[in-house]
Formats: sequence, C-alpha cells, structure tokens
Amino acid sequence: MPTPFKIIADIYEKLEKVSGRIEMRSLLTALFSKIPEDDIYEAVHLTLGQLGPDFMGLEFGVAEKLTLRAISLATGIDERTLMSKLIESGDIGKVAEWALSKKKQMALFVEELTVDNVYKNFKKMTELSGQGAMELRVKLLAELFQKASPKEGKYIARIATGTMRLGVAEATVLEAIAASIGALHKKDLIEKKYNIYPDLGEIARILKREGVAGVEKIRITLGVPVRPMLGERAKDPREIIERHGVSLVEYKYDGLRMQIHIKKDGFIRIFSRSLEDLTSQFPDVVKFVRESFRGEEAIVEGETVAIDPDTLEFRPFQEVAHRRGRKYDIQEAIEKYPVATYLFDCIYANGEDLTDKKLLDRRKVLESLFDWNASDRIFISEAKLIDNVKDLEEFFLKAIEDGCEGVMAKDPESPYKAGVREWLWIKYKRDYKSELTDTLDLVAVGAFAGKGKRAGTYGALLMATFNPEENTFETVCKLGTGFDDRTLQKLPEIFRPYLRQGKHPLVKSNIEADYWFDPVVVLEVQGAEITLSPVHTCARDRVKPGYGLAIRFPRFTGRWRRDKKPEDATTSDEVLEMYKKQLRKVGE
Repeated sequence: MPTPFKIIADIYEKLEKVSGRIEMRSLLTALFSKIPEDDIYEAVHLTLGQLGPDFMGLEFGVAEKLTLRAISLATGIDERTLMSKLIESGDIGKVAEWALSKKKQMALFVEELTVDNVYKNFKKMTELSGQGAMELRVKLLAELFQKASPKEGKYIARIATGTMRLGVAEATVLEAIAASIGALHKKDLIEKKYNIYPDLGEIARILKREGVAGVEKIRITLGVPVRPMLGERAKDPREIIERHGVSLVEYKYDGLRMQIHIKKDGFIRIFSRSLEDLTSQFPDVVKFVRESFRGEEAIVEGETVAIDPDTLEFRPFQEVAHRRGRKYDIQEAIEKYPVATYLFDCIYANGEDLTDKKLLDRRKVLESLFDWNASDRIFISEAKLIDNVKDLEEFFLKAIEDGCEGVMAKDPESPYKAGVREWLWIKYKRDYKSELTDTLDLVAVGAFAGKGKRAGTYGALLMATFNPEENTFETVCKLGTGFDDRTLQKLPEIFRPYLRQGKHPLVKSNIEADYWFDPVVVLEVQGAEITLSPVHTCARDRVKPGYGLAIRFPRFTGRWRRDKKPEDATTSDEVLEMYKKQLRKVGE
C-alpha cells in the first residue's frame, strides 16, 4: 500500500514543537516504523529536506517566487496577495497552509497524496532543463498543492524551497532508522557503514529489507564518496610529539580538499570535503589525474590549490574558491585561476579497501599509483617523519615559507577513520603561535538589526560553535566587523533562505536576536583572545559556573566556508582547549 503523505506531515508538525534530541528520535522512530521498504528511501530524504544524498546533486531549483506561483495556480489566489502573506509571516510553508485552507471545494479531494507522489514530482523537477523548464516545474509543484491538505501543503512548500525548519540532524535520523527495526544497539556499526556509504535513504532501505546483516555487507564503492577523516588542532609542537612520539608531518595546503575516484577506463569523479560533486567544475584536475594515473581503480585524497602557472608558487585560497560552484565560463575560470593538486592519502586501490591499513602503507600505495612525471599539476604532498620538537618547528617554518598555512601531523600507524575527528591527525597552523590570531569556523545562527549607517541591513551576526556531544550550536560572539560595504548590504539577501520565526531548536542561546537563522552558513572568523562570558553558551559551566566562553574582538576574514557543513565548524571543545592553552601561556 502506498504511504499517505499525511502520515509524514503529522510527524513533521509534532517535530516542530519539540527540541530535545530524544523526543525527536522517538517521533522519527515511530514514523520510520510505519513506512514500508518501498517508500522508506523517499521518506528519509524528504525528512532531511532533500531528494538524495549530497553527492547526487539533486537540486529542487524552486525559488520562493516560483513556489508562490504554483500555490496561486493551485488555489486561484493572486500572487500579490500571497507575497504580502510571505512578507508578513516570513514562512513560505505558512503561506501555502493559509492559501490551501482558503481554497473552495476542498471536499472534492478524492485522490490521497502519497509519499511516492511527492517524491516523484520533485524528482521530475530536478530533471528539467532548458527552455520552458521553470514553467514545467511550477506545474508539477502546483499538481502537488492541488492534492494537498493545508498541513501537507505547508511541508511541500518548505521542502521545495529548502526551508524545512525541523531541526533534525543526520545523526538523529540515523539513530531513528536503527531504532525503527530494533537495532539501536548496532548504531555504531550502522554509523561506520554510513561513513563509507553516506546515503541515509539507502541505509534505511537495506535495513528494512535485510536488517543489520545487509548493512554489514556495505563496502566502499567507486562513485560514492567516503566521509573524510578529520583532525584536531594543536597550538604547540610539543603536544604533537607527546601524543604521537613519531609523526608523519605533511604540508597543510590552503586549498580545496578533494576526494578523487578513478578507473583505468577514464571514469573520474571529484568530491568536496562536504561530499558535493565537483567534477564538472574542475575539468583541468580530471585531465591531470587521467594523464598521471597508472592503476586499475582507486580513491585518493588531496588538496587542490591555486598556483602561479609559471613558478608553481601558491596563490591565496580566495582564488581557488572562485572556481567552486561555477556552472558557466568554466574555461575562463581555468585560465584565470589555474590550480595544482597535492595528493596525501589513498583509501581504496585496485579492489582493496585500505582504510584499516597503516598511514605509511597507504602512502606507499599512493606513490605506486601515479606517474609523478606525467603532469606538472599533480604531486604527492610534502611529508617527513619527525620525532622531536626542533625538527617539527623547522619543517613547519619551511611549510610557511613555501606558502602553506601550516602542517598536518599524522600518526604513521593510524588507520583511515572515515567521518571521525581524532588526535590521530593534528593541525598545527601558522596563526596558532600567537594569542588568538587563530581563525575559527563559526556558524551564523541569528542577526541583529542595523542602526545608523547600517539601517536596513544587519548590524551584526550571532555566531556559534558546534557541540557534537549534544548536537547543538552554542553562541560564542557577535560578529559585526570585517564586512565590506557591498557584503554588508547583501547580508539579508544571503541569509533570507535560512530565516526562521524563532530560535532553531538546536541553538543554545541566552541572547535574544532580532532575526534567527537555520544553522547552515559557516564563516571564518579571527579574534584577539577568548574570555569568560556571562551570556554566551559555548562550553558553558565548564570553566566557571554560570559562564561560557566568548571570542573577543571577532572579525570576519572574508572567507565564506561553503566547503564546510555546520557540523564541521569549530567545536566548543576546541574553543575550550584554546582557552586553557591561552591561560597556560599567560602563566609561563
């Protein structure tokens, strides 16, 4: 039996009214328990506000204005009235709900809207291109609104525009999927498999069909990105040596991290740190890899940096960032912002999963897979085994002199732990040596209305760290400096897709912002020092009861971290560790 979309809409409505992770998981567990194998893939992804995993790149392509047009087409209410309602409420979902409740002849609804209906129409919308595509998208969306109840329409509108507002994290969905088949005790195994096959819908379908035994069969698959292994950060080389003894210290290139999937027959896919498919944006990298690869098939990782093509000297990160997200003028961008790729790891080669192999063994495999003389744009990362502070400091300074942002120190015995952040990999960057010229990647969770010269835009953004233990975002500063005039004026437009009426349920804040956002956008921030704060919630009560931590004199560096998901932002623990080291330095 097809699953009525009403079942999902009812749960979504309940999710909006709760904020605790356990409550959310309980509601989602009940939902996924009711949904059969045939619809579970679709239900999971719709709950996440998407049609498939990030690496599939399935974009709805529906803006608010087009959604209003579809609502108008379905209800007969003119677009001007609907726009007024949108300005009043700021929520496209509530506009759809209101319009559908006003529609006459509701009793004529005979065809029940199903999960399959909703998913298929949205999927068709992603497949349309060329002349007339926008009008066809509007018609497909209007079709759904015509069948929908007011409540169903609310969530259809939010899914279409990417503003689901449920506050549900992937980790919570994964736990609910496991719990729905009575396998919550196997959560760690399921998460491990998710890290090498990051498609929650497919994981759910396998669990429904085959149980945990089916998930155990999941293997690394060419064309499906593996969630990257991540590192912690150190401010002192002594800490690295104390932790590792001997460390493989690599240059930390200031570019875009790439995971490259290759087959001898010419198949190549490039994925970003956040698992976005970058292949079409970097045809030059595809060419260089193809020219140099000598294996059968492999998955390798590296950093792609902007370079001066004549000297091969590194150029600023902003130049390679210009290459990302482009759909047009690719060739012009290649010529204007040339790049080179420095490979540092291999997690799969010639049919063998290498993630359990030691780092040094993986590096040997990597060295054997390429002809390093075939291209002047593919290199293996500069690296050296180091067992003392003096040599590490010298290698670090050499990396800085060569144009890198620091070094990455890795335990040479370490396996590749997909999706995990541990001290097996440690970042040591140039700016870690001063009080806090260190940069942090913070999530914008709210904003404050501008005054005086900033009237009509935002005066400052409310920024937060991520707490992975509690799956929450904790405020750490107000950010109002570092923005040029043009960017300042555009801030309301940039954040409009993420506006919400109240504080997001995953945000912990004792400050009342004028505007609240879904925690999505990550910015790079520089500060002077970390101080105790009676109002901010970052690491609250962990240094002194009633106090959190705050960044003093924060400044936007100009770098929008679109390559990072909010869960990849600087953690509260990292800020706490920086604060402790800052205190130790003062005491020395």
